[in-house]
Amino acid sequence: MKTAQEIYGIRAIMEAIVQEKTIDKIWLLKGQQGPLFKHLEQKIHEKGISYSYVPVERLERFSHQNHQGAVARIAPINFVSLEDLIELNTDKKAVYLLLDGITDTRNLGAIIRTAAAVGVCGIVLPQTGSAPVNADTVKTSAGGIFSVPLVKVNHLKDALFLFQTHDIKTIAVSEKAEKTAYEYNFNGSLALIMGSEDKGIHKGLLKITDDTVKLPMSDQMESLNVSVACGVILYEVQRQQNYC
Repeated sequence: MKTAQEIYGIRAIMEAIVQEKTIDKIWLLKGQQGPLFKHLEQKIHEKGISYSYVPVERLERFSHQNHQGAVARIAPINFVSLEDLIELNTDKKAVYLLLDGITDTRNLGAIIRTAAAVGVCGIVLPQTGSAPVNADTVKTSAGGIFSVPLVKVNHLKDALFLFQTHDIKTIAVSEKAEKTAYEYNFNGSLALIMGSEDKGIHKGLLKITDDTVKLPMSDQMESLNVSVACGVILYEVQRQQNYC
């Protein structure tokens, strides 16, 4: 099983960026200075790569070798272009999944596993604010990660607009909806948006989706774990469309 790879040093990370490797996250030493380090920061911002500033103790947990104040993790899989993915599925009824604010790797892995089981055509993740695609994600997905194309975009809004320009209906799964998933007609190509159980879907995304649906809940519980909720909604879509 392919796992995430960590690389150390400013020049090594710069080369990985130039070679367009799929970098999951970069950790930078707090207070680090110098022109080369500043150039790396500039490249990180240009490419929209997820990063954080950490103390030296955090970097040394990765390795005691000369990290030069920077450590990067290359994702264990390659991401695809959303435009290419949509083009690939133009001639069939396709279901896509967008994940907003899913930060737990095991939740992400479980969602990918279910998506693979029902034949989802692709999963779209934001460049920042999303769980890393690492060895835990791969393991939890039970191999599903290698059969469902993954996409990373700078902003989920852009992905929604792109789906809409291709006549792919965008549907948010939110407790604020009036209709339940069992009352909704999931017809044609769809892009489903799921948010985390604590914060839900960002308001800016809810405003631009074509429709919203919810899962019925008893008064004793406000929400489901997001991976469970994904399973419920995807199997209801599959039941109606029989796309598996």
